[in-house]
Amino acid sequence: MFCPECGTWNRTSADTCTRCNTALPEIERAPAEKPNETISALRQATGSRYRVLQRLGGGGMADVFLADHAQLERPVVIKVLHAHLAKDAEMTERFRREAQAAARLVHPHICPVMDAGQHGTTVYTVMPYLSGGSLSDRIAKRKTVDPGEAAAAIAQVATALDYAHRRGIVHRDIKPDNVLFDEDGNAILTDFGIAEARHQGRLTASGRAMGTPHYMSPEQAMGKLVDGRSDVYALGVVLYEAAVGFPPFDGPDAFSVGYKQVHEQPVAPDQIDSRVPAAFSAIIMRCLSKAPSARYARANDLADALIAFIATLPARADEFRAARAAHHSVPTPPAS
Repeated sequence: MFCPECGTWNRTSADTCTRCNTALPEIERAPAEKPNETISALRQATGSRYRVLQRLGGGGMADVFLADHAQLERPVVIKVLHAHLAKDAEMTERFRREAQAAARLVHPHICPVMDAGQHGTTVYTVMPYLSGGSLSDRIAKRKTVDPGEAAAAIAQVATALDYAHRRGIVHRDIKPDNVLFDEDGNAILTDFGIAEARHQGRLTASGRAMGTPHYMSPEQAMGKLVDGRSDVYALGVVLYEAAVGFPPFDGPDAFSVGYKQVHEQPVAPDQIDSRVPAAFSAIIMRCLSKAPSARYARANDLADALIAFIATLPARADEFRAARAAHHSVPTPPAS
């Protein structure tokens, strides 16, 4: 059983915890199966602060668990770096930077990091649980997302990115999986795992592309230094996928997708599906310009364009209100 004080796994027959000597509660029967090793290690690492409930999912870098904050009694998500990656100094540093980057960004559409820590090879961050799922979930379920709905969500994310860009942080991994929704349907940006800040040294050597190939800007695919306009390109890819159900470029491997990002022109969404409004398609295609100078100069400029587009749609007051509210939620700091 797990010690209620420190989270250590003990044998069923134990009377006291082998780690902290706390008396263990009696149980009626032995557990039916061996405990999950990652959950056991996470409980040891976090002690009694969180009640780890279940695994929600995971990816190539980390597993995600649902938990309760013991004192605040609120659901949280704990992201745990895979144990084999935790032995890699660069991966551990990336994970640490994600927590630091998100902790510096206080914005209603950026998911905050509540806690972080490391115990042996258990490296974790703690964030609020957002019950609305991800934009990726919506695309997978519906195949496409209504243009007004997609525009409102990405306008909210764009304001969050503009806020980060003005503080010297470029996200570099914008994709539908990293756009989450709260219970009111507000879009929240998460996962600053490979974000790059002006005041930090580059984590990887020049020439190595970091990110998800389908959403990389041409300059990012070539391993060049990037600025906020690279994130604007990625938002264009996300909007494209929401509009037609798939990203503009695909291929058998990361290299082939990256090559297309650099050298090929995407087919406009309204040419693929005539139901996509031409004005919406034009916004997307400007984001996908190969030259950064031809894109929206700032993420807030993209948000303005999306808000103006929503205003032309009939009976979309809720989306317009949500997008516009996000745009005005954080004041622009005075120029230095």
